Amino acid sequence: MSFREKSAWVMAAVMVVTGAFYAIMVRTASQALGTTAPAAVAIGFVMLVVIGSIIVQVVLALSSPREASAPADERERLVTQRAGHWSGLVLAACTVTALGHFLVRGDGNMLFHLVMGSLIVSHIAENAFRISLLRRSV
Repeated sequence: MSFREKSAWVMAAVMVVTGAFYAIMVRTASQALGTTAPAAVAIGFVMLVVIGSIIVQVVLALSSPREASAPADERERLVTQRAGHWSGLVLAACTVTALGHFLVRGDGNMLFHLVMGSLIVSHIAENAFRISLLRRSV
């Protein structure tokens, strides 16, 4: 397994775990307040993602320093471009759905959380696409 595939696996795991944490935080805060959780809940999520990403990438780089410092080859660059394109489509679809929800409900705080969720889903999708493309020939 290449370094970039390992990186995609660990980042997908980080995003799934932190995304679940974010969803639980939003739900818990919403139930406690009796309304949609404030956007400030996202600060804890962002801090958790940044810290988690740094830790797992440092551990991964220390486990294989030569691969970590190697530049991406043509195939890996193409994989990154395709995965980014497809995850952009996922982001667009999720965001349009969130905007549709806003048109029906009119809740700005919920729109914020749905767009944040769209970003999380898009990042997970990007890593899944990257893994899939790296495992087969592009």
